[in-house]
Amino acid sequence: MTENNNFEKQYNDQTGVNKNEGPVFKDTLSFDDSVIEKIAGISAREVQGILDMKGGFTSRFSGGDNVTKGVSVDVGEKQTAVDLKVILEYGQSAPVIFKKVASIVKDQIKYMTGLDVVEVNVHVSDVMTAKEFAQENSKQSNSDLK
Repeated sequence: MTENNNFEKQYNDQTGVNKNEGPVFKDTLSFDDSVIEKIAGISAREVQGILDMKGGFTSRFSGGDNVTKGVSVDVGEKQTAVDLKVILEYGQSAPVIFKKVASIVKDQIKYMTGLDVVEVNVHVSDVMTAKEFAQENSKQSNSDLK
């Protein structure tokens, strides 16, 4: 009788009788590029020595406190790459700040999303003293009020 059961099981396995042919569901977690840009932008601004992020032409018209200004990302299913354009504070070490920024951006993105950051590229687009930066911001905010 056991031999008959084995034969029947083998036959059913070969013909697909025992297979569940229902739909196969796959769970996914995905993120908009803007989410990764925000995480990277907020993280980078936490590093002392970065005065601000430098945006493109359109950032002048999109509002003053855009946290994604100066940040661009390339997001895949499991990995991402981050490009940052920063204004460095005069007297600070760019290589030291780069290491700090790369570390905090990678850590925060990995923690919050599970994505692996395969590269962080930092482009220093300007150098200013803290005083000069404050003057520039006050000029810009005064001109925005007019």
